[in-house]
Amino acid sequence: MNPCIFCDILAGQKPANFVHRDDLCAAFMDNHPVNPGHVLVVPSQHAAMLADVDEDAAGHLLKVARRVEVAIRSSGIQCEGVNLYLADGRTAGQEVMHVHLHVIPRYSGDGHHLRFSPAYFTRKSFDELEKNADLICRQMGTR
Repeated sequence: MNPCIFCDILAGQKPANFVHRDDLCAAFMDNHPVNPGHVLVVPSQHAAMLADVDEDAAGHLLKVARRVEVAIRSSGIQCEGVNLYLADGRTAGQEVMHVHLHVIPRYSGDGHHLRFSPAYFTRKSFDELEKNADLICRQMGTR
């Protein structure tokens, strides 16, 4: 297996500022934060992609992220909103190939923005959306 900084952190081989730890996941401060209070929630077992995470563990990540968000909002850290962000795969912007959910405090004027290509601003037809929904539903076994 390739070296994984998050596995090293979880094993105590690299330092981190933990805010939560249990059998399924850990949450610790991002050492290159978008804004103060930026936390990463990671599964305890190495998994490069979200599909590799057990369904219960994946759900637990979101539960812990919610608890972290509530704590950030009441901590006194500047926070008017929160982004939850998970990049799944290099093309999506994932840099560390260990699943991690960012909990990012946001505030007006913080200078961070999501940017979309011009294609985003062209509405898709109902038929195109239905075709894609059908493809997804077939894989999920819901149609």
